[in-house]
Amino acid sequence: MDLRYGINPQNTNARVEALPGAEPPLELLQGQPSYVNLLDALNAWQLVSEAAALLGRPAAASFKHVSPAGAALAGPVDPVTAELYAVDPAAVGPLTSAYLRARDADPKSSYGDFVAVSHEVDLELADLLARVVSDGIVAPGYAPGVLDVLARKKNGRYLVLEARPGHVPPAVERREVHGLRLVQDTDTVPLGADLLTDVRVGTLAPGAAEDLLLGLAVLRRTQSNSVCYLRDGAALGIGAGQQSRVDCTRLAGAKTDTWWLRRHPAVRALDFRPEVRRQDRVNWQIRYLEGDLTPDERVRFAAALRGGDVPDELGPAERAAWTARLDGVAFVSDGYLPFRDNVDHARRHGVRAIAEPGGSVRSAEVEAACAERGIALVHTGLRLFHH
Repeated sequence: MDLRYGINPQNTNARVEALPGAEPPLELLQGQPSYVNLLDALNAWQLVSEAAALLGRPAAASFKHVSPAGAALAGPVDPVTAELYAVDPAAVGPLTSAYLRARDADPKSSYGDFVAVSHEVDLELADLLARVVSDGIVAPGYAPGVLDVLARKKNGRYLVLEARPGHVPPAVERREVHGLRLVQDTDTVPLGADLLTDVRVGTLAPGAAEDLLLGLAVLRRTQSNSVCYLRDGAALGIGAGQQSRVDCTRLAGAKTDTWWLRRHPAVRALDFRPEVRRQDRVNWQIRYLEGDLTPDERVRFAAALRGGDVPDELGPAERAAWTARLDGVAFVSDGYLPFRDNVDHARRHGVRAIAEPGGSVRSAEVEAACAERGIALVHTGLRLFHH
């Protein structure tokens, strides 16, 4: 398969070469992928297929730059998400609900995403995809009529890939970098409830185990260092590719707070003009919450609102009171927590359960911090770095 280009357009000679004797894991149905499109598709498909098999529900992921911006299982669609995407929350099907919940974790980053779902794409999901900005999708199948809907997206350039369920990768994986070939065993360690048996502090609340397992599946396909905040079968904030783990914890925590603050009555009361597009509404909601609008932004924000006036920002006390209501959040780390500062920051974002490999020289300090903060701590014994 020839690719549009490699990682960058200047990488003009780019193609996919099948391994001798191996069946490809994907089939191209529509469009011409780039190098990054395929990396997104391969990582995203492994995430959703593993999560769905592990937890017994349809799963979806919204990928950008080879890491998930969001991931979720099928479940209830809350009023904020339903309003943003103009759907009836009582009538949304399971697969569409999984994608809506995944995309809403970080809708600013999910603009132009690569979609992955664990089950056959139905017309309901296809109609939703026709209304959002997305670059492509990978799924194990497509119901009759779905490809016709997707063929009208992006003037026929919307990328559609079909995954082969049950595909078994080679036992050894190879990567060539700057004249060297790196070789390692393929990571085939299964994820399961047995990884959550070594509870070091407290007890896991009902539902926490499912969120922790979903977090493990998410971080297995997220660029390291990575952490994930989750609640009710959906990621709320994912931090990827940070050199410092506590920076990753803080970044993902800020995303979690933004997700929660978008549910604040003041944000929901922002009255946009009908011609303002969905993505612009999302971006303005987030800029309003960030609270450091430039003079030019204030003018453009005011023009996007019916009344023409930018409302007062949420004050520190009001923000703190609202964020304090977020609770029951799970937190997963792909590597051990080296210091207790990760625990202290995680608790600020409603965390009540943490899963991490364990094994830090300061594990006792991390355990003590969890005990102080009322957080259950599980050692999985499994590092999930991904690059």
